[in-house]
Amino acid sequence: MQNANATRPEHGPADHPKVARGKTGVLLANLGTPDSYTYWPMRRYLNQFLSDKRVIDYPAWKWQPILQAIILTKRPFSSGEAYKSIWNHDIDESPLLTITKAQTARIEETLAEAFGSDVMVDFCMRYGNPSTESKVREMVAAGCERILFFPLYPQYGGATTATANDEFFRALMKEKWQPAARTVAAYYDNPGYIEALAQSIETAYGAMEEKPEKLVVSYHGMPIRYLEEGDPYHCHCMKNTRLLKERLGWDDTQLVTTFQSQFGPEEWLQPYTVEEVARLAREEGKTRIAVIAPAFSADCIETLEEINEEIKESFEEAGGEDFTYIPCLNDDDAHIVALSDIIKDNLKGWIG
Repeated sequence: MQNANATRPEHGPADHPKVARGKTGVLLANLGTPDSYTYWPMRRYLNQFLSDKRVIDYPAWKWQPILQAIILTKRPFSSGEAYKSIWNHDIDESPLLTITKAQTARIEETLAEAFGSDVMVDFCMRYGNPSTESKVREMVAAGCERILFFPLYPQYGGATTATANDEFFRALMKEKWQPAARTVAAYYDNPGYIEALAQSIETAYGAMEEKPEKLVVSYHGMPIRYLEEGDPYHCHCMKNTRLLKERLGWDDTQLVTTFQSQFGPEEWLQPYTVEEVARLAREEGKTRIAVIAPAFSADCIETLEEINEEIKESFEEAGGEDFTYIPCLNDDDAHIVALSDIIKDNLKGWIG
């Protein structure tokens, strides 16, 4: 079947056969989502996630027996309950999937205005569906001769950005005719991204009668060992907070950087969010705080359940009274503009 993009070359003779016109693909990537919060879908998802050597780098002979025999017999139940509490039941999917679809649609509209039909925009997940491999295959089949791969993680991390890139390159390995490929670098210091974050805080604070006494800037955690082995994630997080503070015109007393989602026996980046919010209430007498999570481009289990339920509970049990979670940037206008501008910049030399 002839490719729908096939046209006669501009300088070819009248009888020249039509040839496929090369398209450029933009593939957005996020962490992933289970297909359901029930046991077996949760187990499949967790098995894929926790078997990733970028996430848990223990030797397989040591880690897999623990994972298969202990963790995956219990954790699908507890994680499933957490997912069930935030699930988008109306359309039977996780909030992360719903939001990523919305982001993709809006970015697609923005790029179509700039480049017409020359750019194909889609999204994939590192774990779960839609898989990276399936979306790379679709783009190649659609005539994409170039693919820009965009991991939606503002700060670089081996367990996030790197493993997403790994999966993208593994998918390319299966293509007979590989498209040209680029990956988007971390964008924690991008002015548009910082502006979008700042605006979200200003909007949230502007709607409050009483302003929070402290803003907790909570990032996903990481074992300290990874930092010592050369992962720049911690440095990116700290600079992200500094740039945000400078844009807001605040001083160090008005916000604190913390880390959440610890897993396993190792020491992780500190202070831990769940402990810091309790300390703010118990030791500093803070009764009003707000929490924002710049490491996540879309609200997910770590924000909607962990922050807005577990971490909130820790603050309130320690004496806190007013807890505000400031949502991720999601498909906010300023966020879509920032992401689209980053994409346009990375497409230079290919298109536009």
